[in-house]
Amino acid sequence: MAQVPQTFLDGLAVRTWCGLALRALGRARAEIDAINVYPVADGDTGTNLYLTVESAATAVEAVFAGYETQPGYATQPAGPTLADAVRAMAHGALIGARGNSGTILAQLLRGMAQVLAADGAQPRCDGPALRLALRRAADSARQAVAHPVEGTVLTVASAAADAAERADGDCGSVARAAHEGARAALAATPAQLSVLARAGVVDAGGSGLVAVLGALVEACTGETVDTEPDRAAGTPDALPGPETEAEPVLDADTGACAAEDGGPAFEVIYLLEADDTAVARLRTRLDALGDSLVVVGGDGLWNVHVHVDDAGAAVEAGVEAGRPYRIRITHFGLGDVYTGGPRPPRERAQRAVVAVVPGQGLAELYTEAGATTVLARPGEPPASGELLAAVRRAHAREVVLLPNDAELRDTAAAAAEQARTEGVRVALIPTRSAVQGIAALAVSEPGRRFDEDVVQMTSAAGATRYGEVVVAEHRSWTTAGICQAGDVLGLIDGDVAVIGADVTTTAETVLDRMLQAGGELVTLVVGDEAPETVAAHLETRVRESYLAVDTAVYRGGHQGALLLIGVE
Repeated sequence: MAQVPQTFLDGLAVRTWCGLALRALGRARAEIDAINVYPVADGDTGTNLYLTVESAATAVEAVFAGYETQPGYATQPAGPTLADAVRAMAHGALIGARGNSGTILAQLLRGMAQVLAADGAQPRCDGPALRLALRRAADSARQAVAHPVEGTVLTVASAAADAAERADGDCGSVARAAHEGARAALAATPAQLSVLARAGVVDAGGSGLVAVLGALVEACTGETVDTEPDRAAGTPDALPGPETEAEPVLDADTGACAAEDGGPAFEVIYLLEADDTAVARLRTRLDALGDSLVVVGGDGLWNVHVHVDDAGAAVEAGVEAGRPYRIRITHFGLGDVYTGGPRPPRERAQRAVVAVVPGQGLAELYTEAGATTVLARPGEPPASGELLAAVRRAHAREVVLLPNDAELRDTAAAAAEQARTEGVRVALIPTRSAVQGIAALAVSEPGRRFDEDVVQMTSAAGATRYGEVVVAEHRSWTTAGICQAGDVLGLIDGDVAVIGADVTTTAETVLDRMLQAGGELVTLVVGDEAPETVAAHLETRVRESYLAVDTAVYRGGHQGALLLIGVE
């Protein structure tokens, strides 16, 4: 009988874990937002967890990128150690933590790093080490919360650690046990917290942690687990979620927005450089000012989160303790956010389009059409923070967001949700290619009602088939067979349809297949690395073989793909 290989957690597995966790939270983000009723029903827990893990994943990728640029890496790719990776993951989560649950998740990751990156720790984490790391994570997170409440993410984390301690075997076995323990605890949260029971939901933060632990199982074993457990016995329709907007409750005398449940009106978050003694005093002062106090971090850098009525006093307490920065003050009713910089002018444009584009040529084309662009360089997809910054830069009351990449849909959704908390009405059209974005932009009419314009743009994008011609970087299995490094691949609607040796011939085959279903307009976006004659050849092919079909050609610049093709 073949022996089952032992599973370990090393630097590469941590990188994989970050990516899997980000995708899992991207899929679950809207559902988690919708069941967010504690400590404040502001419908953003899923988004906050996604942004926190996105920051962690970005930090880990930066560490790997640093190693890959070192001399000799190509011949002897040592890569980051486990300690390097988990420290980066924890630090990235700390500086990017958002909201109550995101801040607690950052502390959970920091607790794991304290074990896995400790002096004398092994270069690969085995089952016993992972048990210790999960225990430290749960305990340190509980200690970071001023007044722990059962039925929350803290309960789920403790249950995961308890289950892990009862497990034998390697990392895979321990991770599975932790995940199952967390799922069971999550299902029990309504019985522990009355607000959950009344709403008929489980804890939103705990639900996110289950997704993160499911990603850990997959990173350790390669096996997909159920990262989307039953989150609600009956999600209340009235809860504000991604598709609805919460109406603010106005004070009759002042016109100011009051917290709907009578709790503190503001969420205050900032990073703080301070020593341990000053932070201890800060905890006491903030605890007297409000609730939902969570202070995480260490070694001179802390993330402070608190709900208060006097936001100024919470910031002043941070100033007395050390140096606060990245200050975010959110009014729970109105969603106003202050980030420490100058506020933009009050006057806004009515509508704008924000689009992700893969090359400078397309960026110029989109800009000429009136869009605000975010450049996605090959191998460097933008983070949600960049998309949110572009939405702010557009400075409009209504924004249509075009991600132009299937892999960016979750990132764009997180950015859209953040923009909505700032009072911007955002519609996300799930464009999967820049040529679909061109089609959507072409039919946009700012004079139409917003909903009507979004429908027309969505319809135009959906009616546009998209193709791509790229060069394979390595040998792999595809839907068209096995390709070798250097082969020319023709993709249609995201799937490899043609494997060839010549760019022009492959592009012609892709175009012919796309036009078999008909079409009126062919859009060609030519990259800098494509043969100079390919566009002229395809234009001639369309003119001679397809009557009444027009062709539009654009230069895409350094866009990754040799050629983008759209047929509408």
